[in-house]
Amino acid sequence: MAYKEQYPSALLTEAVEAISSLPGVGRRSALRLALHLLKQPAENVHHFTSAINDLRDGVRYCSRCRMISDDDVCSICSDKSRDQRTICVVESVRDVMSIEATGQYHGVYHVLGGIISPIAGVGPSDLTIKELTERVNALEQPQTAEVILALSGDVEGETTAFYIYRQIEASGVRVSALARGLGFGDDLEYADSLTLGRSITNRQVFKP
Repeated sequence: MAYKEQYPSALLTEAVEAISSLPGVGRRSALRLALHLLKQPAENVHHFTSAINDLRDGVRYCSRCRMISDDDVCSICSDKSRDQRTICVVESVRDVMSIEATGQYHGVYHVLGGIISPIAGVGPSDLTIKELTERVNALEQPQTAEVILALSGDVEGETTAFYIYRQIEASGVRVSALARGLGFGDDLEYADSLTLGRSITNRQVFKP
């Protein structure tokens, strides 16, 4: 509490507390940002806060793939030019953005919302694996469709991939995984576009 009393304004203290709650932002950086906002024209700050409010209140998750969207179905799933029978399974929204940046993939996605991690208390029921299974089972002639497991190459990613494979293998859908241009433990988010693009293009049949 004594630390908060260093600030000459209760409103400034509240702003610093709010900004420093963001990941990777310490109190000093939060103070710098708060003071910067105070120097800006009021309309700029109001636009900034309005955009944040709209983000939180207006953005939703696609009812098909769980990608963020402004509508019930995202722009990728509703794009008729995309291959609706090739589903790329990823951990997060950021992975979708990374793959899209390669320009090498033209199917659709399924965002799990994480990976299985017993240490972190994340199990299969905490992810959208059930929804993926239902999506695959609803496909006509699933043997002509493909599910790409584009998960990180660490132990948790491999465990998640194996679990998903066991859930959907009976459907007859082809299951593939990224070619190992990515090193063990690499996150898709930090892979360069060229390497990630090649890993997608040269994907291989998943072998549990």
